Amino acid sequence: MAADTVKEFTDANFEAEVLKSDKPVLVDFWAEWCAPCRMLAPTIDQVAGEFDGKAVVGKLDTDANRNVPVKYGISAIPTVILFKNGEVVKKFIGLTSKDDLASALSEAAG
Repeated sequence: MAADTVKEFTDANFEAEVLKSDKPVLVDFWAEWCAPCRMLAPTIDQVAGEFDGKAVVGKLDTDANRNVPVKYGISAIPTVILFKNGEVVKKFIGLTSKDDLASALSEAAG
């Protein structure tokens, strides 16, 4: 797993950790076999470090957890979704720059 600041989300903890969080939550939907997902991982780590305490950043393995990806219509990975107050506020599909993710988190953490 990635940096200490990156949480691991699952079907079992998604509601408690993401939907009921009092902070904005950035969720990286990924899979081990996905090369672009692995390329995005260092960016997710950096964003998690920068926003530690202000937002929650984590990953959800789409192979190990099927329910949440289906619920949110994840059809391509990597997909990164920003949640605030249990609602989707922004969705990024494919490789996304650190600046784009940080900007969205800053706005949500405002």
